[in-house]
Amino acid sequence: MSESPILTEKRGAVAILTINRPKTLNALDAPTCLVFEKAFEAVRDDDTVRVIVITGAGDKAFVAGGDIADLNSRQALAHYREFGEIIHRVFAKVEECDKPTIAAVNGYALGGGTELLLTTDIRLLADSARLGLPEITLGIFPGAGGTQRIIRQVPLCRAKELMFAGQQIDAATAVAIGLANRVVPKAELMKETMALAETIAAKSPLILKILKRTLRDGADMARKASLAYEQAMVSLVFDSKDAHEGCGAFLEKRKPNFTGA
Repeated sequence: MSESPILTEKRGAVAILTINRPKTLNALDAPTCLVFEKAFEAVRDDDTVRVIVITGAGDKAFVAGGDIADLNSRQALAHYREFGEIIHRVFAKVEECDKPTIAAVNGYALGGGTELLLTTDIRLLADSARLGLPEITLGIFPGAGGTQRIIRQVPLCRAKELMFAGQQIDAATAVAIGLANRVVPKAELMKETMALAETIAAKSPLILKILKRTLRDGADMARKASLAYEQAMVSLVFDSKDAHEGCGAFLEKRKPNFTGA
């Protein structure tokens, strides 16, 4: 039996999902997306998991894009109903997940790789990473949510340049334009990622959930409505045990024990 295209590992409260198709530079096709979906749902719904890390197998690629031969075989309606429907649904689940997600980008993140990165909360890049949306060079354009997510995350002129020219950018440039958080030496990528994941995992999972919802939902609201929404959501937090545990621990000069209640 061939090895699964998605590997799942748990380290304490952190789950690591590895896209495991190194021979194709971890390219995404429909079967891989479906396996990823099940694996992601499993760790999303696991109460012992507080942070989810996504990375790629091997030392060359995070996700080097879609399977070009597969894309070349498609016609409009079939693509819309099949691959397009699947990848949009799967990527939305990552974006809408209540648990913090971190992309550990270990190499090429092109096309669908950059589109997957755009669904995550925090992005750490190996110094060898290369990002881009090169679909225009194939006579197509990003179709896994990339056109809409990137224009909400980086300046519009930068987004247009990436999509119109189809050129790759290095890790430092990706950070400079706001597409990622920071660059780390490739050999230190998972160490740095796990250190950050464990720091976040030590926080209240309930408060992180409400905070993520406040950020996500507020981004689609008018400013006045979003501020009122924040006021309501942070007030709701004070009905939790974790809010009083955190404040109490600070006053008592001890480490808080957040339980998610």
